[in-house]
Amino acid sequence: MKKVFDNADEALDGLLKDGMFIAAGGFGLCGIPELLIDALVKSGVKDLTIASNNCGVDGFGLGKLLDTRQIRKMISSYVGENAEFMRQYLSGELELEFNPQGTLAERMRAGGCGIPGFFTKTGVGTVIAEGKDVKNFDGQDYILERGIVADLSIVKAWKADDTGNLVFRKTARNFNPPAAMCGKVCVVEVEEIVPRGSLDPDHIHLPGIYVHRIIQGQHEKRIEQRTTRKKETA
Repeated sequence: MKKVFDNADEALDGLLKDGMFIAAGGFGLCGIPELLIDALVKSGVKDLTIASNNCGVDGFGLGKLLDTRQIRKMISSYVGENAEFMRQYLSGELELEFNPQGTLAERMRAGGCGIPGFFTKTGVGTVIAEGKDVKNFDGQDYILERGIVADLSIVKAWKADDTGNLVFRKTARNFNPPAAMCGKVCVVEVEEIVPRGSLDPDHIHLPGIYVHRIIQGQHEKRIEQRTTRKKETA
């Protein structure tokens, strides 16, 4: 099975349709599939539901899809860095389903493992619990959260071999592996494709069984927020 494609447009060819559900990896601007996002913008596919930790920033990452009005609904845990997101949500143009961060990651992982739902204490007694089944275990209430199964996963990894075994780098490992797992089809962009057999099996973070298509490319690697301190003088 050929998994390596020349570019993002080719890797997404035949996979896109209006109204589809996409799981996107990344944490802030770290480890986001920016090349695949650009290809989504270019494709014009619309009415998307996207599950991702956040929605990029104004004019970058998933924020580009907000600018082109291609997103109908976001399933996220943090949306505080995007003024256009706020504007669309408050004006009723964009649907938003808030999830606690750990719950969102576990919903993706569960979907990828074939688990339709799980119970968690997180969100009990808050608006997060509204409309959800509640069950008591050992005197404690838990709410039912459903696993996420997306039509498509788009993720960013550091290295891959041609079979799709993936290695993620530092913070990019947060949401990319569970996002990759929960898609019916998973497309990955990487910084480097290495020869088969060159990755230490103990260092592989996600096995290639989850990965269907791979591209290699150059990435901008923006810093979302830079915090510095004044140089100390003697």
